[in-house]
Amino acid sequence: MRVLVVGGSGFLGREVCRQGTGAGWSVVGTWHSTAVGVPGVAARRVDVTDRVAVGTLVAQVRPDVLVNTSYRYENWAVTADGAANVAWAAAEVGARLVHISSDALHAGRPEPYADDDPPSPIFAYGAAKAAAETAVRAIDPSAVLLRTSLIVGEGSPQIRLCREALAGRGALFTDELRCPVDVTDLAAAVLELAVSDYAGPLNVAGPDAVSRAELGRLVAHRSGLDASALKTTTAAECGLVRPTTIRLDTTRATALLHTRLRGITELLTP
Repeated sequence: MRVLVVGGSGFLGREVCRQGTGAGWSVVGTWHSTAVGVPGVAARRVDVTDRVAVGTLVAQVRPDVLVNTSYRYENWAVTADGAANVAWAAAEVGARLVHISSDALHAGRPEPYADDDPPSPIFAYGAAKAAAETAVRAIDPSAVLLRTSLIVGEGSPQIRLCREALAGRGALFTDELRCPVDVTDLAAAVLELAVSDYAGPLNVAGPDAVSRAELGRLVAHRSGLDASALKTTTAAECGLVRPTTIRLDTTRATALLHTRLRGITELLTP
């Protein structure tokens, strides 16, 4: 099995590369500004906004599976156009495509979102992720659109934000609920889906819905830090338009996958 991980230098991409090589697969990981740095992984530099460059790389590697983990929070071209370029290149060589999407494409509501709920973005990043899904589905209807939430684990940007807030640098929102998922669980689910015939959107996230502030308190408890030092705020107080409560219904993924998606409370309880 030859696997190409686009965005292999990112937090999730590195873990997919690591688990892929551990499973005995031949793995190539791409990078743009930061090296992949995973033993046994062949690294190739590519700019996903360059359609010709992406097509050339994929034609050279000729992967059986292509996993697209690449995005940039404030860059439409990388997140949306890049996803279209990757999907086009994958289709050209007949590669199985697993596209990593996000719960950010939803507006937020009290009720959980089902796998097939259509995007309803209310801010730029969510709109870019929704556009990426639209492009991928149009180019390759057999692709997996894996919708996930906050990705946690040692060294994750989310945990780093929590520790910075606990150190008095910044504040965490109390009005944004998400379903955090451990990076090792998520990567294992990606590899399972890579060899399945599942097509379309699939919610893959943890079972616990917590606010970013609650996540910070759990990190404090796990690390033996003083949670009372945590500064909190709300997106509304900061004048930001962002989704508030987003719960993902993972019933379908739980039935489909062998990987157990652990909750954040289990992950961060000492």
